[in-house]
Amino acid sequence: MLKIYNTLLRGKQVFAPIEPGLVRMYVCGMTVYDYCHLGHARVLVVFDLVARWLRASGYKVVYVRNITDIDDKIIRRAQENGESIQALTDRYIAFMHEDAAALGVQKPDHEPRATQYVAAMQRLIGALEKNGYAYVAANRDVCYSVRKFEGYGRLSGKSLEDLRAGERVDVMQDKHDPLDFVLWKHAKADEPDEAKWASPWGSGRPGWHIECSAMSSELLGPHFDIHGGGQDLQFPHHENEIAQSEGAHGCCFVNYWMHNGFVRVDDEKMSKSLGNFFTIREVLKKYDAEVVRFFILRAHYRSPLNYSDVHLDDARTALMRFYTALKNVVPTSADIDWGLPQAAKFREAMDDDFNTPEAIAALFELANEVNRTQSASAAGQLKALAGVLGLLQRDPVVFLQAVPGTTGEFDPAMIEARILARSTAKKLKDFAEADRIRAELLAGGIVLEDKPGGATEWRRA
Repeated sequence: MLKIYNTLLRGKQVFAPIEPGLVRMYVCGMTVYDYCHLGHARVLVVFDLVARWLRASGYKVVYVRNITDIDDKIIRRAQENGESIQALTDRYIAFMHEDAAALGVQKPDHEPRATQYVAAMQRLIGALEKNGYAYVAANRDVCYSVRKFEGYGRLSGKSLEDLRAGERVDVMQDKHDPLDFVLWKHAKADEPDEAKWASPWGSGRPGWHIECSAMSSELLGPHFDIHGGGQDLQFPHHENEIAQSEGAHGCCFVNYWMHNGFVRVDDEKMSKSLGNFFTIREVLKKYDAEVVRFFILRAHYRSPLNYSDVHLDDARTALMRFYTALKNVVPTSADIDWGLPQAAKFREAMDDDFNTPEAIAALFELANEVNRTQSASAAGQLKALAGVLGLLQRDPVVFLQAVPGTTGEFDPAMIEARILARSTAKKLKDFAEADRIRAELLAGGIVLEDKPGGATEWRRA
């Protein structure tokens, strides 16, 4: 019985979808004006895992992950580059897709772009205006009146009084209250025409928060099962989504709110100002993408994820243990046997709020059994269970030979050349040279294994 930690209720709840057998899930995606960073990688991998487990549990899943392709940062970056907004966003959407594919992230069922749903956003704003939650401010922006929505702050646990105390009264005199947020931004003279849409409130563009309320309701309905995203979105973005959606539709918006934890770098929060900010592409130059995925999944999704070379190196070593177990055993292809003790532990862990650390511990037990028994069926179960996590689906020999990020200066072509030179030395009975080559490779992290018949295989240590 699956239990999910619901941020709204501050505890785990038994999962019961609105419609039996069907899960509708929305996750806040990327704002596309730059390369995706490690925080984005965690969101991509975590909710890919959630969708995978729901499907493995027998649910039909409709997974929506949006793209924000219009906002202040995008407009500013396009102007700085001297290019159109669409050229900029199309380029970074393509980069995002490349990064996601590298990390083994399956495509969502729907990937709406904000610019495709402006009409839906306007309809939602119109409903809020009709219901008394929206007003036109003095500067012609349309704003949401936070104090009119009963229960504002219940997701984040913030009271209106605490929020009000933290605001500067002069932040924006045009609004009725400093806590109010923008639904529709009036057009500015220096903004390009492609950033403006006609509306009942004049030319302009949507605010950020209204985007997700509109896209989720259009694709999943006004009331759906799971809404996810990074912990940083809990307030104000998700809080504002609740106020907008429930204010417009008059019904519960989402049943289960899921938030993954922050990414930290050497125990400090990742940020550009601290100079510890890494893009996915930078990390993948140094580490294999499956190693990065495994590193993310080794931590519980709600826990802080501490990025460091030491932790990535450890993840790589652990993943190599799995592939080494599969290297000399051809796995039988079979469905998962949930009666197997390790499979039962795996399922129990995953049903406990997607507890991947415990699920991976069960996989290590199974890998030990494969090493001990050389059982093809155990190897098949290991590969099948790991496949639920998006892991261990590659050829073990290829993985062990090609994992980037290992110490040493040897690429596969150089290694093969050294092996050939060592073979020649052995034929000439120059065993000292053969031993020297083996030691040289070992110092570079390359282990040689001489097989019957004279063949030599290699792997990274």
